[in-house]
Amino acid sequence: MDSTGYELEGRVAIVTGGGTGIGKATALLLAHYGCNLAIAGRTAPVLDATAAEIEAETGRKCLAVPTDAHRQDEVERMVTRTVEAFGRVDILSNNVGWGDSAPLSDVDYEAWRFEFTRNTDAAFHTTKAVGPVMREQGGGAIVHNSSVAGVDGVAGMSAYSASKAAIVMFTRVAAAEWGKYGIRINAVAPGLITTENAMVTYDAAGIEPDAMCAARALRRAGTAQDVAKAIVFLASDAASYITGETLEVSGGKPMGG
Repeated sequence: MDSTGYELEGRVAIVTGGGTGIGKATALLLAHYGCNLAIAGRTAPVLDATAAEIEAETGRKCLAVPTDAHRQDEVERMVTRTVEAFGRVDILSNNVGWGDSAPLSDVDYEAWRFEFTRNTDAAFHTTKAVGPVMREQGGGAIVHNSSVAGVDGVAGMSAYSASKAAIVMFTRVAAAEWGKYGIRINAVAPGLITTENAMVTYDAAGIEPDAMCAARALRRAGTAQDVAKAIVFLASDAASYITGETLEVSGGKPMGG
């Protein structure tokens, strides 16, 4: 018996945004710890390739379910397929989201609503969809992906910062309401992370990620694996008395002095 709480043998996880980046790293790590998985995303060929890679590397089952996590009907269908395949859902790792930069004076209502749709709505839909399954089975763990922008804010990203802050508060309130069912709900708040998609943006803008993080304690940008380790910790029994919290994964806050 594993006394550390990290052993996840026999558990079932859903990972949204699971085809690339933080989602893929999280799915792979969950499988290494013993989970069977369903990974969701909008691009079927990418999901299929990732699922095959996970199964080949870990020997765990990985179901690829093309899903737009911003659509309630598709999310509910994805959860139903997962339960049909594996019989339960123990872990939800929600990694859907992105943000655009624009000064507040240039942000119109359509752009504002779009940031909430692609960030906050996915957290709401996925939580609501797995809730009945987790309540019926007597518990589960949900981990949402927020951002340091949702904790400290980022100038020039008002809509994105607000949508990610909404995830922090949604996590806290949902955890308070569903704790009585044995469901723990937490979030991670990554800093600058060098995922494949992010690097395309950074390279196009001439941004050197490590230089951007020079004021942080660890003086480097993060990796998808850095965030995945924090997500798996919060999803595991090692975090059995932690709920409603947001864990920053940012290399340390900048500090003067």
